[in-house]
Amino acid sequence: MSRPPLLLIPGLLCDGRLWQHQLAALADAANMTVGDHSTHDNLYEIAATLLTKAPPRFAVAGLSMGGYIAFELLRQAPERITHLALINTAARPDSPEKRQRRLDFMALATRGRFRGVSHALLPLLIHRDRLDDRELAGTVSAMARDSGVEAYLRESRAIVDRPDSVPMLSGIACPTVVIGGLQDQLTPPECQQEIADGIPGAELILLDRCGHLAPLEHPQAVNAALRKLLTR
Repeated sequence: MSRPPLLLIPGLLCDGRLWQHQLAALADAANMTVGDHSTHDNLYEIAATLLTKAPPRFAVAGLSMGGYIAFELLRQAPERITHLALINTAARPDSPEKRQRRLDFMALATRGRFRGVSHALLPLLIHRDRLDDRELAGTVSAMARDSGVEAYLRESRAIVDRPDSVPMLSGIACPTVVIGGLQDQLTPPECQQEIADGIPGAELILLDRCGHLAPLEHPQAVNAALRKLLTR
């Protein structure tokens, strides 16, 4: 039996290493590719470029910024999306305070003060119990370092003024799973709850002792959820 195509879209300052456990564990269940979300500075062009490279119909899993891109894929080509996994993401745009904080970070990076994900920022991304996990922390820091300042600025510009996706939730018709971390400080559980409540038939999975990077923090749970999703 042929494996369904699954597009994995990383978050801000992340790359294919975010999905390393899924790429290994789900090779028998899906034909997976990792989308490059760093080449344009607006969601429309990022999604349009991904669509040109994707098969006619495919499943999508997006984390954080990847979720914002998944919503944009649905705006442009809803008929092409067969299954949807929204992970550690939000449907609403940034609050004014969060938008300003993002702009401040972008200004610092423009002035040459880009430091990627320092040790001080890790508690915003992973659960506090995992801060001494050298492999996990090293992966997160390496992804940010290797992405670099130019990609960071492009990705940040793409999401800083993103549209409100709440109004489109009720129109999403494909099988959907929404996954979040109970201790996610960037997109807290209420963000995942709102998405799951808005999409008809969506399954909600909230993981304990999990921050903002569920595919790395709880790979087995994410693997199981994606495998189940692809059979729906």
